[in-house]
Amino acid sequence: MSETPKPRAIGRKSISVSAQPRDLMDAKPDLAGVWTAQVVTLLPEAFPGILGESLMGRALKDGVWQLKTHDLRRYGVGKHRNVDDTPAGGGAGMVLRADVVAAALTDAKRQARGVVPVIYLSPRGKPMDQAMMQGLAKTDGVILLCGRFEGVDERVLQAFDVQEVSLGDFVMTGGEIAASALIDATVRLRPGVLGNEASAVEESFSDGMLEHPQYTKPAEWEGRAIPEVLLSGNHAKIDAWRREMSEKITAERRPDLIAAKGDGPVKK
Repeated sequence: MSETPKPRAIGRKSISVSAQPRDLMDAKPDLAGVWTAQVVTLLPEAFPGILGESLMGRALKDGVWQLKTHDLRRYGVGKHRNVDDTPAGGGAGMVLRADVVAAALTDAKRQARGVVPVIYLSPRGKPMDQAMMQGLAKTDGVILLCGRFEGVDERVLQAFDVQEVSLGDFVMTGGEIAASALIDATVRLRPGVLGNEASAVEESFSDGMLEHPQYTKPAEWEGRAIPEVLLSGNHAKIDAWRREMSEKITAERRPDLIAAKGDGPVKK
């Protein structure tokens, strides 16, 4: 009997190995009902990485969210478990095979429950933004495909209705860093992850604007004082100042955000 690939689950539960065929195993996530990120990658050892640290790591350990990796190499074909081949029509580099990627995505989808979009981290995808993360935080999880080499056979992207998402207008060697960024930005919006739930409401992009400046003790540092209004105790004036600063910084650094909100011409 051939070996059946098994994902590596990270979180409260310990990692276990089984030789049973997948269809004879319970395919439910280790933590039922928990927001789950499944990552299809050639570098499963890259996870959880930074996601296992600080508040994100604590929430992972406590079972507030769950992370699974699917090692794409284990779905490879032939003696050497090949996952890629030369581009049809010629050209440099290699392309991940449709049949190999499809096998991994099928396994991931079999374990998914509820609303779980399939996302391919790609420089030609829709740029990540806060609205996207807020939407993903309301789902039951995501399946993330990390590309390598020259990309993925287009047919498998079409067959699985894969959404393409980009970290920015640049090219990286793989999708693992982008996947970690997406998971971090999404999971932190889930209940019970941040120590102060208001933090997710008051930060940059929460209302389509950049965040106002922040200050803390000491009141004066190297000749630089905290703005007096922040020490006044007048919360109405503080809110007005923060809004003014937010608008000013956004106009200077990201005028496109103001244009997108339809707030009229940018004032500088």
